[in-house]
This record gives sequence, structure tokens and C-alpha cells, in this order.
Amino acid sequence: MPPTITAFESSPDRGRGQARDMRVRWALEEVGQPYDVRLVSFAAMKQPAHLALHPFGQIPTYEDGDLALFESGAVVLHIAERHAGLLPLEANARSRAITWMFAALNTLEPPIVELGMALLFERDKSWYEARLPMLQDRARIRLGELSRRLGDADWLDGAFSAGDLMMVTVLRRLNASGLLDEYPDVAAYVARGEARPAFRRAFDAQLAVFNAASRS
Repeated sequence: MPPTITAFESSPDRGRGQARDMRVRWALEEVGQPYDVRLVSFAAMKQPAHLALHPFGQIPTYEDGDLALFESGAVVLHIAERHAGLLPLEANARSRAITWMFAALNTLEPPIVELGMALLFERDKSWYEARLPMLQDRARIRLGELSRRLGDADWLDGAFSAGDLMMVTVLRRLNASGLLDEYPDVAAYVARGEARPAFRRAFDAQLAVFNAASRS
């Protein structure tokens, strides 16, 4: 039986591929692992059945036999460790790829998500205009550091890895902000990730869910 992941029944990002099941879909597509998807509503995510899989009531979850996982980074790492294609064979390179996974989630994602939340939910607040430049500058600091490390390389550490997969999905959250335009090498890096056939298959699968929900 293929593993089963959970995803939003109705995507809150209107089909832009930002929901975190995208990371798991992409990883599974990269390694050629078929999978099933169980769609859940926002209400269902807070019910006991889903909370037994994800104690914080979010998506994605991952079920494979008697194994149940949550947190997209943990799921992608599990997939990468059990299938060829997302982690190098050489031990040091493998460890560096995993380091980049953690960097994407722990160093890049927090200021990017904070900025995104402000852009989506705080525009009507009296302090929004004063706070926005600070949030943008926090994201710029990390983008500048990443740009300097990336240089003219295609990927973060040699061949494409799970580290790049996680980093690209995090950086894509800036697509609507305009900040990526200030760092052409980082923007090109994201575009390379989005051009991968496995990414396109994952994106199209997630978009199909949104389109179906919109028609219903």
C-alpha cells in the first residue's frame, strides 16, 4: 500500500502551492513513490481522529503502515532517508544536505512567515505601516546571507537535495512580496526548483484540489 498524506480540503492559498503538503508531495514525486491523499477540512483537523495523527491540528500528516508522522520537515527527511534521490550517498555531503533542511525551516522560514502573516492579516492594523519595513528588513538579512552563500551555484551544496527542496518551498512564500526580485540569484534558484518535473507534478496535483473545491 502507498503512504497516505493529508492536505487541505480547500486550500487557503488559492492554489499557489504554499501549503506544506506541497513539500511532501514534491519529495514523493522526486523519489518516484506513489502516494494517496486524504483531504481534511479545517473543522476535521481539530477533531480527535486527526489530532491523534497531528497533535497541533495541522497538515500534512504521513501514514505508512503502522508509522504516522507529522511536521513537513520530518516527513521529507523520512522519505529522503528511505528512497534514493534526495540525499547524497557520501556521509559528509548527506549531513550537509540535512543541515540545509534545518536552515530552511529554522533560519529562513520564521522571518518569511512573519512577513507573510503581516501582509495577509495585519493590513488593517494601525501599526502595520510602521512594522512592515522592519519585517521586510529581517527577511532581507537572511536573503542576503543566502545569496552570498549560493553565489553562482545551481544548488546549495553540489547536486539537488532535500535541502534545496525545503529551501525552495520556504522561499516561494515570498513570491507575492517582491523581495525575491532584489536578489536575482536567489530568484533564479527558486525558478530552477520550480522547473523540476517533480515539482510541477506536485504543484499540479495540489492545484487540482483547489480547482475541484472551487467548482463545488
